[in-house]
Amino acid sequence: MVRSIEFITVLLVAVLFPVCVSAAQELTIEITQGVDNATSIAVVPFEWQGSEIMPEDVAQIVAADLERSGQFVPLPVGDMLSRPSSKTDVFFRDWRALGVEYLLIGQIKPGKQRKYDVEYQLFDVYGGNSVFHTDASMEHLRDGAHHVSDRVYEAITGIKGAFSTEILYITVERTSAGKQFFRLRKADADGHRSRTIFEDSEPILSPTWSPNGRHVAFVSFKSSRPAIYVQDTWTGKQQKITSFKGINGAPDWSPDGKKLAMTLSKDGNPEIYMMDLSTKKMTRLTKHYAIDTEPRWAPDGKTLVFTSNRGGSPQVYQLNVSDKTVRRLTFEGSYNARGDITPDGQYLVMVHRAGGLFHIAVQHLMRGSFSIITETALDESPSVAPNGSMLIYATQRGGQGVLAAVSIDGRVKIRLPSSRGAVREPAWSPFLNR
Repeated sequence: MVRSIEFITVLLVAVLFPVCVSAAQELTIEITQGVDNATSIAVVPFEWQGSEIMPEDVAQIVAADLERSGQFVPLPVGDMLSRPSSKTDVFFRDWRALGVEYLLIGQIKPGKQRKYDVEYQLFDVYGGNSVFHTDASMEHLRDGAHHVSDRVYEAITGIKGAFSTEILYITVERTSAGKQFFRLRKADADGHRSRTIFEDSEPILSPTWSPNGRHVAFVSFKSSRPAIYVQDTWTGKQQKITSFKGINGAPDWSPDGKKLAMTLSKDGNPEIYMMDLSTKKMTRLTKHYAIDTEPRWAPDGKTLVFTSNRGGSPQVYQLNVSDKTVRRLTFEGSYNARGDITPDGQYLVMVHRAGGLFHIAVQHLMRGSFSIITETALDESPSVAPNGSMLIYATQRGGQGVLAAVSIDGRVKIRLPSSRGAVREPAWSPFLNR
């Protein structure tokens, strides 16, 4: 169910979506819509020069990454006329005959200190020239494959790739005893290598990444009432940040990682607060009789967007942190909530109600243009990729909470089903150094 402005005490318990028994399993990817003029690319299986079986199929991972973006159509390996691994073996006429625009080839061999030496090259088939040629040492081939995908994606589109990122999400499962169990999990952006960060029999809400990608903040009921926690995903060390009477919710890290914005009702009404994480000093940022909630930092670190019903219905507002001035950003329709700004500062994404249905919408902050970019009916919790090209969100399918992704222009649509119970509240990581 989509979060309404009545927010947290109802929202925190309203997490209890219908769930099913499930086995531990990674998220899968279903591309439901791609761009009409997708780029044709051939990712040739990389030549393996080791004596053992290659641990990961790098070319397959790269092809899957590029296809998942919706902007590329990889040529099936079975349709390739040859499988070159060096430039001297490339005959552009053969690839042109197959309608291939770009060609990626490579070689892998075991290196020193349990690493792999990888050489790969991207060609412009119709231009008949090399786009780039790279040598790299990789500790983990799956990580390395995602970095190759990032490099190819940026070389062709001009946009930094986000295949090496991760996502957070919450699963809700029913145990054999009929009780519900909550897990905060993280996985690679392609759904692989999922693992549990925190689990409890009480609800978990509102996960969010720190800018360095190491720490996460979230809301948990594990101490019988909602509290905000910060956890180190490397060590598992956890710290309770707030546990005031009433609402403690919707944490969000500042771009410099030094502060957390949040919603608290400790003074009687849900308001936006900011905590300095080094001193634990709390600053109240809003003061209004209406409900103010769901703060999200803008990329400039000087402003926040938040949801408020101070105008009579839930709308998204912008708050200047230094002088606490507020201005309304959304006017399209009677319900706009859970706002977030893209990394380039150009677009506001939000949950928008139209015809009684909740969709994800995008508004250009300078031009004011507004468009609905999803077609599912109960969409919530949009989270933008660090390169601004796509966003992930929670929705419903067959009465089950699932995740989905959509490009900012609405042309690419992806579904991420899971058999691990109901899934909700995704959060896309920043760019990671790994």
